Amino acid sequence: MGYDTNPVEDGSLDAYRLISVPITELTRKALDETSLTPKEKDRSKNFFALGIMYWLFNRPHDPTVRWLEKKFAARPELAQANLLALKGGMAYAAATEVFQSTYEVPPAKQEPGRYRGINGNAALAMGLVAAARKAGLTLFQGSYPITPASDILHELSRYKNYDVITFQAEDEIAAVSSAIGASYAGALAITTTSGPGLALKGEAMGLAIMTELPLVVIDVMRAGPSTGMPTKPEQSDLLMALYGRHGESPMPVLAPATPGDCFWIAFEAARIAIRYMTPVMILSDGYLANGTEPFRIPAVSDLPEVPVTFAEAGEGPFRPYLRDATTLGRPWARPGTPGLEHRIGGLEKSDGTGNVDYDPANHEHMIRTRAEKVERVGMDFPATEVLGPESGDLLVLGWGGTYGAIRSAVLRAHEQGLSVAHAHLRLLNPLPADLRDILGRYRTILIPELNTGQLLQLVRSRYLVDAIGFNKVQGRPFTVEEIEDRIAKLLEVAK
Repeated sequence: MGYDTNPVEDGSLDAYRLISVPITELTRKALDETSLTPKEKDRSKNFFALGIMYWLFNRPHDPTVRWLEKKFAARPELAQANLLALKGGMAYAAATEVFQSTYEVPPAKQEPGRYRGINGNAALAMGLVAAARKAGLTLFQGSYPITPASDILHELSRYKNYDVITFQAEDEIAAVSSAIGASYAGALAITTTSGPGLALKGEAMGLAIMTELPLVVIDVMRAGPSTGMPTKPEQSDLLMALYGRHGESPMPVLAPATPGDCFWIAFEAARIAIRYMTPVMILSDGYLANGTEPFRIPAVSDLPEVPVTFAEAGEGPFRPYLRDATTLGRPWARPGTPGLEHRIGGLEKSDGTGNVDYDPANHEHMIRTRAEKVERVGMDFPATEVLGPESGDLLVLGWGGTYGAIRSAVLRAHEQGLSVAHAHLRLLNPLPADLRDILGRYRTILIPELNTGQLLQLVRSRYLVDAIGFNKVQGRPFTVEEIEDRIAKLLEVAK
């Protein structure tokens, strides 16, 4: 495994209580009367170790027995051997005096319901399918494979029976362009990628902004630049998501906090894209994409409605940029509908008619209108949740996959009586309307990020707050201890 020395012998484990168990030898003794080869017997030693853990933590082994019988149905002798090894480990732990106590971990306090294990990419796929079904639309994905976003394409390809179309394009530009075409045709369209691919999609995303079509763009961030570290998490695409397109081209940007939250963020992104007639970006990352947690499966009746209204021909010429007074969204017209003929493309539009218009005043009006539409997305988000005191010494502000480490560190700080709070942003553009007031209630703001300080830069420039960054770009997520230590040091300095 790359160790230069044996950690059992070099003293690196002296701070821990070390119990050495000759697992290979004991496993062979447990399977002495079986007909397995020595190599096959040694393969069962993991179940001997599992038996010890079952005894230590008072866990039932019946589910494992059923799994073994199913897994090795074609070779029952292997199922029996692994079961013997499992029971051997349990018997060893019970008989030896090395283990002086056992432990019992009570069930987590979860809301009643039906749960399943889910990772972030699977949750994104499920959320998009759910939104499309609630909207009554075909779901179209146009994507080019790239780690760690490829699994979303794999996941959605399994949902063809739910009116899902997946298209593996020849490159990133073709992928996003096909999705824009599907959106123009009246489908809920998405495209997925990771950092380098997001850069390639930039011009086409500008086209989606100009044509004001609903599109969900998912960036599962990874360490960069260039090819970087394709399997390692990072949060370094935030500024590119906000500003990485030519011209004034804002779009809503959302970020899930946990693997399960990926479902709700995907659903919400689709709803916003349709309601406001705008492309929406989701910033996930490799840590969330592959991380797993229990996910409470929602009832279909509990999901918000996703209303869709396609334009219909009326009296007079069709006005494709006649806007909704609340959302500033324009009508969604299916191509080929008699009476709804209109221009579409990347050239600037005349407000209302959609005709090509180079008038300077109209251009500025459309730029500001599209920006205002994005700002109004904030109306659909609830107040920012703050864990901890409503005001005080320190607020830890985070976004994305840093949620778990930050929340755990803040809870530990509460156990020590420290005045620290936690706020986590799921809406990054526009920033929440109540964020300015929240930031003003704390003497110190700490922003942990897996980049060199991108949200930090936004907060400092937008709110003129001298926030403090805690930044890490090692392709690894924060540990709870790292953030806990930084909280303690900041509060000690404050004293």
